[in-house]
Amino acid sequence: MVGGRIEGNAETSVHSFGKIEEAGSGQLTFLANPKYEEYLYVTNASLIIVNEAQELKESITATLIRVPDAYSAFATLLEKYQQIQTQQPIGIQQPSYIDATAKIGDGVFIGAFAYIGENVIVGNGAKIFPGVYLGRNSIVGEYSTIHPGVKIYHECVVGNNVTIHAGSVIGGDGFGFAPQPDGTFKKVPQIGNVVVENNVEIGANTTIDRGTIGSTLIKAGAKLDNLLQIAHNVEVGNNSVIAAQAGISGSTKVGNNVMIGGQVGIVGHLQIADGSKINAQSGVSKSIKTPNTAVTGSPAYDYTAALRSQALARKLPELEKRIKELEELVKAIKQSAEQEG
Repeated sequence: MVGGRIEGNAETSVHSFGKIEEAGSGQLTFLANPKYEEYLYVTNASLIIVNEAQELKESITATLIRVPDAYSAFATLLEKYQQIQTQQPIGIQQPSYIDATAKIGDGVFIGAFAYIGENVIVGNGAKIFPGVYLGRNSIVGEYSTIHPGVKIYHECVVGNNVTIHAGSVIGGDGFGFAPQPDGTFKKVPQIGNVVVENNVEIGANTTIDRGTIGSTLIKAGAKLDNLLQIAHNVEVGNNSVIAAQAGISGSTKVGNNVMIGGQVGIVGHLQIADGSKINAQSGVSKSIKTPNTAVTGSPAYDYTAALRSQALARKLPELEKRIKELEELVKAIKQSAEQEG
């Protein structure tokens, strides 16, 4: 399953997972971060997944499985385990509401108190958990999982193999209000939708606003954490990842393979180039036009330059002391020169 090579007792049996620093006999664990290497020699785990290049400095009793990437291999096993643990029955629980015009695929699970509106399409193998709302003309693709309490508004499209966690809202109105001469605000109707492409995961309590006109687009393979705000007409590129509590303002285009840290704020109508890395709590106020650029700070700027600035800032007290010493030295030299003159 993970393409590994066994080193030790090939008959070793395990029944559960454990962290390497806590695992006991009969448990499977992994080592990917060198910071935890010390536990490799003291853990009671029976089976440990390690990188192929891992060198042993001491003898160990556990059986090893050597793989190209221990973290990815462990994730594969966790995914398989989760699939077994979370298998849902096929069928429709009651009470639930399914409009007569809705089209429900084969092998679908629909939990109690779900609402499936007019002309909704639910693809084969999809899982719709209790309390989900699917508005009219919305689509949920094949083998997607919509967890409890998710609200998907009218006309929104969710692709295949998508996971949306509890409490998320897909397709709420974008924040559009036109200021009026009398100081009030007139609501701008939001008539677009949200399109979530295949193999996307969206965390709990994340909100993705519908486009004012056109679509807010989450492209294939993107991974969104909990508690995000994605505004109207934003585009998030293929395989980009965004950590919790980040916010992206309207019409900003995030490229492919971008990494955005927690609590990042990005203003509207910007372009974020492919491969950009934005450090946690950064505030991005200008477009990032060069691919694979790393930025940090508020306002965000080049990551390496920021680290140099921080290093210099830590030395400011010492530099101030040296400047004062130089000033005293210059003053003394000047006084000596005046006396000799």
